[in-house]
Amino acid sequence: MNIFMRFQQGKEKALTFSYDDGVLSDRKLIEIFDKNNLKCTFNIGSGLFSSEEEAAKNPDPTRRMSLSEAAETYSGSAHEVAIHGVTHPFMEQLPGPAALYEGIQDRKSLEDIFHTVVRGMAYPYGTLSDSLVSSLKAAGIAYSRTTRATHSFDIPSEWLRLDPTCHHNDTNLEELADKFVNFGPSDERCNKKPWLLYIWGHSYEFVRDNNWDRIEKLAEKLSGKDDIWYATNIEIYDYVDAYNRLIFSVDASIVTNPSAIEIWFEANKKIISVRPGETKKIC
Repeated sequence: MNIFMRFQQGKEKALTFSYDDGVLSDRKLIEIFDKNNLKCTFNIGSGLFSSEEEAAKNPDPTRRMSLSEAAETYSGSAHEVAIHGVTHPFMEQLPGPAALYEGIQDRKSLEDIFHTVVRGMAYPYGTLSDSLVSSLKAAGIAYSRTTRATHSFDIPSEWLRLDPTCHHNDTNLEELADKFVNFGPSDERCNKKPWLLYIWGHSYEFVRDNNWDRIEKLAEKLSGKDDIWYATNIEIYDYVDAYNRLIFSVDASIVTNPSAIEIWFEANKKIISVRPGETKKIC
């Protein structure tokens, strides 16, 4: 028997975005994502907000938001807020307690501001170390994104070393996006494993490079597809984690779902869903 994970409603592919630093131009990016029903994770260093005085007099879209601007921009949206280090340091270069403080204090501040549990992160500068990964895991961080492009659609195996597919300025992005839209795990040339397209960047880059049309065209290309699940980073992490906690009988003919999330998978070309707490005979 062949068994392959599928996303919500049996979809074969998932798409997510990750944007860093909490700058004012995130507002325009959110408008583009919302228009196309796409979801993003925004990584914010809570010790680097602009002052309210600067925010009142400086309309530069590339500056960091003030606390009140951030609260207004991200609160109540479909998007996720995640950690980026209080002061955006090279965290792996800090003494252990200082590195842990950068993560824990940022988490606490963001949870206080947005009244939610924060479990995701992007490494400042994309750099990390084994000891930093261990500290973040102990602190309850579920995943943390690097900046190393895989140019693949593989599901991460180490979520605290989460390598994205590519940056939005990557020269391979157009080709990758076309492949992601036009093909999938069920295609004869593919291996049936689920696909994840993970794109990251900084929204101020669209201002700097004067290429907002790049993300607008990309959003239109990727949106509205029946076989794609549009999700935040943490939603994908939680789903994959719940799938991995499915309990199968020794011959894989019976499955139990101990999680609180309904899970889908493909078993011998048939889509199976298992509700929370359900034990189900597959064949």
